[in-house]
Parts: sequence; structure tokens; C-alpha cells
Amino acid sequence: MSKTLRLVFPQWQGGNNPNYVFGSELLSHIVPQSNKAETIRVTVEKDFSQELPLENGVIGESGLLEQLAEAERILAEKAPEKVITLGGDCSISQAPFDYLHGRYPESLGILWLDAHSDMSTIKDSTRGHMMVLGNLLGHGAPQFSEKVQHPFKVEQIMLAGLKYEELRPCDHQVDDLKMKYLTPAELAEDSQLLIEWINQNQFKQLAIHFDLDVLSPQDFRSINPGKPYLDLEKFPAPIGTMTLDQIGRIIQDVSEKTEIVGFSIGEHLPWDAINLRRTLESVEIFSE
Repeated sequence: MSKTLRLVFPQWQGGNNPNYVFGSELLSHIVPQSNKAETIRVTVEKDFSQELPLENGVIGESGLLEQLAEAERILAEKAPEKVITLGGDCSISQAPFDYLHGRYPESLGILWLDAHSDMSTIKDSTRGHMMVLGNLLGHGAPQFSEKVQHPFKVEQIMLAGLKYEELRPCDHQVDDLKMKYLTPAELAEDSQLLIEWINQNQFKQLAIHFDLDVLSPQDFRSINPGKPYLDLEKFPAPIGTMTLDQIGRIIQDVSEKTEIVGFSIGEHLPWDAINLRRTLESVEIFSE
């Protein structure tokens, strides 16, 4: 049995964006592979012709719950020591982080690398990927948070790269729950505050959620605000300002202090590849 499981999880309904499917598939080729890790794909419904229904306050709820259940079954069956999850929208982290907390109940922390909080409720949003961290805390969408078998506590989570000065009404739980956070400016030069948090809580293991939207579109273009010709002044959410070098340094620094047992990557939107593929779809030779 492999101690590391790679879940390719092209979930798109949480963000209601079919482009996340191709983003996940391409990500599975980009992320370094090991012949020691087992790779399993979570089955995801790919009928993009039908508009997703709004169910109990969440768009595409039934599909999301089915895929969540499959991911949970895979994890229970394989019982890995470590989990790499390649998404897909941000809701892909719920099953693996819940599973890992069951495996390391006393010593696991979450490093949530994201410009946004992902802590909305069904009163704030209809997008499942905006609720996932709230679910893990027991404060997101009830029909999803009730599936969490090993809820986290506030002190176990650090929001890193959060654009706190640009919080939206849907992010109110950051203040309501007194979440710990570090802004891009606080992480720009070193990881000292993050290391202090790890030491204070004596975390032996860490699960990292890497939402690529924490990055600046000037530094990394394969994200939502990196879409060609997009007017960033009209973008409806805070835009990340961190660089790949900064994120790489943070990950390296924390890996020297604790064991990384979970690593999720979400919101990969490789616009050049997406647009090239879309252009060629109607060319007859490619369908013969």
C-alpha cells in the first residue's frame, strides 16, 4: 500500500466553472510525480450542457455531495499517510483534510494559502467552493459541514496571504470566529510569523491548501484574474498579490518545521491552453 495518495479531483460545480476540469487534468501532469505514490481520479460529472440547479442554497449541491462521498470512500479504503489533491475548485480540500485530521487528531494544522477566506455560509453565497473552510470548522453550509467527521478548531488554522483589508460581507466569519491570518505584506520577506504559529501550537503535521488565486496575475497567469483582456478593476473579488517565489519559500520553511501530510492545489485556470483547445475543437481533423 502506498503511503501517499494523489487524488486527481477535477471538481468544478463548487465554482460553477467547467474550466476547472481541464485545469485539474493539466495540473496532474505539471505537479512532480513519484513512482511511490498511487494516483486515483475522483469521478466528476461532466455534462456542461445542463445548468446547475440551486439546491438548498448551494449551486450543484447533489453533484458536490456525490463527489465528496466518493472522495471519502477512496480515502477510507486506501488509508494513506499523506494526500495530494489536484483540483478543481477549492472545495476539493474538504474530504482529504477531514480524513487527515482523523489520522492526526492531536497534531495537525491547516495552512490555507488564499487571498480569500472560503468561509461563507449559504446566507452569504451560493458557491460551494466559498464555504469549504467554514465546513471544516462546522460553520459553512450545514449539508456539507455535517459530513465532516473531524472538525477543526480556529487555532489549528492559519489564513496566509489573505487580503484582509479587502474582506467582503461574505467573509464576515473571519472576524466572527477570530480567525488567525497573515496578509501578503506580513509574509513578503520571511516566514517568521508563520513559524511562530507552528511552534506555539506544536504542530507535528501540516495540511496545505494552495489556492493559486493567492498569487498575483502579474506573476502567475493561470488563475481567474489572469484571463486575457480582463479588466481587473471590475473583478468581483480581491486579487492576490503574492509571487511563486514567496509561496515556494513559505512551503520550504514550514516543511523544515513540520511534516507536510496534505497538499491541495485548486483554482488552476491555464487560459492559454484552454483558449487554444477551444479554438481547435471545431477543426474537423481533430475529431476524425
